[in-house]
Amino acid sequence: MKRNFANYLVEFIGTFFLVFTVGCCAFGEGSGLIPAIAIGFVLMVMVYAGGHISGGHYNPAVSFAAAIRGALQWKQIVQYFIAQILGAVVAALAVKYVVVLPAIESMPVFNIPALIIGEFLFTFALCYVVLLTAAEKPVEGNSYYGLAIGSTVTAGAFSAGSYCLAAFNPAVVAGLAVMGVVNLQTGLITAAVNLLAGACAALVFRFVSTEEN
Repeated sequence: MKRNFANYLVEFIGTFFLVFTVGCCAFGEGSGLIPAIAIGFVLMVMVYAGGHISGGHYNPAVSFAAAIRGALQWKQIVQYFIAQILGAVVAALAVKYVVVLPAIESMPVFNIPALIIGEFLFTFALCYVVLLTAAEKPVEGNSYYGLAIGSTVTAGAFSAGSYCLAAFNPAVVAGLAVMGVVNLQTGLITAAVNLLAGACAALVFRFVSTEEN
């Protein structure tokens, strides 16, 4: 019980700092290169901090991929989702207190097909990188997995940030919804695409992993 609670607490804390950084950098004083770099960095350090405890997912799509891969027990996935969403919601409330957020009417309206492509590709890339660098025995204990994971999010934010939310994470979507900067349709589509991409990454992992072959 204590071990499981530690896992959920680590997921809560990591997701909190990820979503808090997203909110403060995207809607606070950050501009230009700063948000993408800061978001990738905070994910990197939280993955390094909690990876050996909970797996350092901080993302329901990653947890879903990990469960399909067998790196997370299915009986724990709901608790992981809850911890991650709670971390995102609390972070969003904190952002609302410290940052003046734009009205939802002023936010960009995304082209849905483009949004789906961007969210799918980089969520797939994120989950794929997580599985191959942090959940495969031949590279177990490596020192680069956190950098690889954080860099994938940074690359995704630079590449897709102009035509999708660049969330790559349903917990981030939940946080943005609580902040009031994303509408329901965009949020639901994004979260669904993120989970689908995580499942696809896990299935591809089965074909490419040296451990599985």
